[in-house]
Amino acid sequence: MNNPYAPHPPLPAALIEELAQRFVDRFSISQAVRDQHGRDESVHPAAAPDAVVFVETTKEVAEVVRLCSQHRMPVIPYGAGSSVEGHFLAICGGVCIDLSRMNRIVAIHAEDLDATVQPGVTRKQLNAELHGTGLFFPIDPGADASIGGMAATRASGTNAVRYGTMRENVLGMTVVLADGRIIRTGGRVKKSSAGYDLTRLFIGSEGTLGIITELTVRLYPLPEAISSAVCTFPGVDAAVDTVIQTIQLGIPVARIELLDALTISAVNRYSKTSLTEAPTLFFEFHGSPSAVEEQATLVQEIAVGHGGMDFEWATRPEDRSRLWQARHDAYFACLQLKPGSRAFPTDVCVPISRLAECIRATNEDIARSAIPIPLFGHVGDGNFHLVVLIDPDSSQEVAEAEQINHAVVTRALAMEGTCTGEHGVGIGKQQFLVAEHGEAAVDVMRALKRALDPDNLLNPGKILP
Repeated sequence: MNNPYAPHPPLPAALIEELAQRFVDRFSISQAVRDQHGRDESVHPAAAPDAVVFVETTKEVAEVVRLCSQHRMPVIPYGAGSSVEGHFLAICGGVCIDLSRMNRIVAIHAEDLDATVQPGVTRKQLNAELHGTGLFFPIDPGADASIGGMAATRASGTNAVRYGTMRENVLGMTVVLADGRIIRTGGRVKKSSAGYDLTRLFIGSEGTLGIITELTVRLYPLPEAISSAVCTFPGVDAAVDTVIQTIQLGIPVARIELLDALTISAVNRYSKTSLTEAPTLFFEFHGSPSAVEEQATLVQEIAVGHGGMDFEWATRPEDRSRLWQARHDAYFACLQLKPGSRAFPTDVCVPISRLAECIRATNEDIARSAIPIPLFGHVGDGNFHLVVLIDPDSSQEVAEAEQINHAVVTRALAMEGTCTGEHGVGIGKQQFLVAEHGEAAVDVMRALKRALDPDNLLNPGKILP
């Protein structure tokens, strides 16, 4: 695979020899392995690393980083490979550190509502281990992402409206710095006033400031009762108005997801469901049986007031799982609307009071395009996604997708929103950082990068324009 980005020097033979001797069959320079670690779910051109090392401990990560630092070679951390913004593409070459074998659950402290895990542990793996404890880990970005990757991209997902994002749910970390030093940030206590909050510094840093090798995360008691519902609406505006009123009234829903009619059509075909093909809200309520019933009744009244109809309830675990699996499959379902296409995904987030206005204007953009563009998202916290389905070989469609992305992001920023609610910056959203934060703030980010990674070896070319 040819690297479509800037040329870079090859790995020194001495570094290859040192890594091969140290890691033996856990070190690879084969084209197939490199290609696998040089592509993600994004539309960005693939870029393979020069070598891949499969590590199993924090000490091994530190060894690889020290060796690469000595030879001034880039290092790119790799988790589950589910990025949609080119986070781990080796655009400057270098060594990919595959963390997937660091998948041990170190400790579960049920009485303290926390767990310590290695970064390769996935969210589904952690919740399977928690089965029988009465606890769960709520952050659910859809893909079975690694928890280290979720922290590095500040992931959130369907439960964020009630349980927050990775920012609120990581208590502490072990991190390997650019020179191979190992530090511990935070801890297991629920609060501390001791020094700078380094944990939050590394959350969302996308591997550019350090490599996360262990995390302590919050756990939550399983709700006594859970109920899910689906409700259709005559238009997207009515659905979004229902969401806004629900949030502004302080009803503690666990999830509110919006899928437009095109997305529902794709989901029906892909997941073999029979949902009404109209703008649809998916709800979930957590709490005691009486609280869940009260929440559901209030939301149903609000929805009916905005033209909502055909409420379908799912209280049995298997029915809820089927419903939410269909929602999680929406991205891959949408890809089938245009066989052979690639998704040019974008996501923005705006204050909830501006959500209806933002989606309404975005739908006007969609109506002017001949490209299929499903819209769905975590509207309970003002976050929605577009999946622009393009022929990657059509320069016209690529250009149109970029124009739509630019229009949606510019609109969100004008509404005091953000260029990315949960996908992260990676390669794709760099151009908007100054517009969102200002030149002075981005200069502070650059200063932090220089302080922690003066030779720009940790995942170079990401986040900072």
